[in-house]
Amino acid sequence: MGDTPAGRRVLVASNRGPVSFSRGDDGQFTVKRGGGGVVSGLSTVAEEEEVLWVCAALSDDDRAAVHAAGDGLLDLEGASGESAVRMLDLPPDVFELAYNGVANSTLWFLHHMLFDTPNKPSFGLEFEREWEAFRAYNEAFAVALAEAVKPDEQARAFIQDYHLCLAPQMLARQAEGVRIAHFSHTPWAPPDYYRLLPDAVGREVLAGILGADHAGFLTKRWADAFMDCCEEFLDCAVDRVHGQVTFDGHRTSVGVHPLGVDASLLRERAAEEDVQDRISALEEQTAGRQLVVRVDRTELSKNIVRGLEAYRDLLRRRPEWHGRVTKLAFAYPSRGDLAEYQEYTAAVERLAAEITDEFAVPGWEPLILEVNDDYPRSLAALRLADVLLVNPIRDGMNLVAKEGPILSDGSCALVLSTEAGAAAELSDAALMVNPYDVTQTAEALHDALEMSREERSRRGAALAAAAGSWPPTRWFADQLRALDEQ
Repeated sequence: MGDTPAGRRVLVASNRGPVSFSRGDDGQFTVKRGGGGVVSGLSTVAEEEEVLWVCAALSDDDRAAVHAAGDGLLDLEGASGESAVRMLDLPPDVFELAYNGVANSTLWFLHHMLFDTPNKPSFGLEFEREWEAFRAYNEAFAVALAEAVKPDEQARAFIQDYHLCLAPQMLARQAEGVRIAHFSHTPWAPPDYYRLLPDAVGREVLAGILGADHAGFLTKRWADAFMDCCEEFLDCAVDRVHGQVTFDGHRTSVGVHPLGVDASLLRERAAEEDVQDRISALEEQTAGRQLVVRVDRTELSKNIVRGLEAYRDLLRRRPEWHGRVTKLAFAYPSRGDLAEYQEYTAAVERLAAEITDEFAVPGWEPLILEVNDDYPRSLAALRLADVLLVNPIRDGMNLVAKEGPILSDGSCALVLSTEAGAAAELSDAALMVNPYDVTQTAEALHDALEMSREERSRRGAALAAAAGSWPPTRWFADQLRALDEQ
């Protein structure tokens, strides 16, 4: 970060912030630092430059901390200087309609191409109300960012993800001179699917992002899809050679910024005592068998059910693996307030029970399903994995595909979906599968399990090198550099 201009603040906006708060019985607040690539990338920025992170207050304790702060500014734990967090206490009805009604039930389903199209989506009066709330939600972030800009300051705003796709244009109208970047952490739907949105809404989303000076994506595939949609649905000029879209007299550069793993920090965390304890427990539970591992949130896009079907197919077609392999499936809760997720979680649990009923014998658990979130246990499983299965239907990046090869004590083999964003960087050394093809996935699991130690080591080294080539700090700095060059 040392090569970026000094004295220019970085304004970050995202739905979830870098910290969360909990209040004890004594009324005192404790701070928990968030995880993920954005937080990791910001930590280095905050050491050298002043950062203001605008986010939503997501819990009652977050809201109480906001009110206790008076001015709404909270410490950015672990950062030096004047860096701070501003949490927005949004009206509950606005947040619910914007976050669950539009962001998670419409835009997320759209970009992951997961709508049950005979039944959903259906855009009527209810959606109009949700969309007005989504505008208000984005406007609240844009106003907070604009208010944070000091007179004559050359600030840079870094706006995150589909939740805040309208905010760049709103901010640009309110704060001239602020350099704005928007980054999409999800895939981007191609035009034929994007047109499911109401025409005016689809154009508004594109125009919102094009209010930014720079629009970033995880892979070229998603960036190309965004420019395809701009060309299809807006009166704009798309320059694919230079990666630029000119709309309404404003030019937006479009860039690809892969997000990888800070290998040293991840390995350091995975060597701590709580992870070692989980390793010992898993080794005792699995009795030295080869391990097929998956670690996911229970999201529809992660394709957990077909992954379980592929493992069942492996055991049915290849009885020689009976008693010799165990699958560790860590499927942690996600968006439990949405009916589709409740139903999907139930389907995962039903299929896991069926596999156990069909194959388990005294002394052998063919499948261990864990649904309670336990980060140290996840790290332990990745260290022990012989095979890592990452088979999403569609995913922006899927960092676990990168974390596994970095952490594996014995160079795990990676079975990877062609539809994971990580495939753009890892496909040469992974075993690639069509996520809908259960039989192909089962055969890839077989090939991975019987892979020689030499080949696994060679592939594992290549995977780990690629996974660590774009750590979060480089990912963040690369976007700020692209913004400064605009």
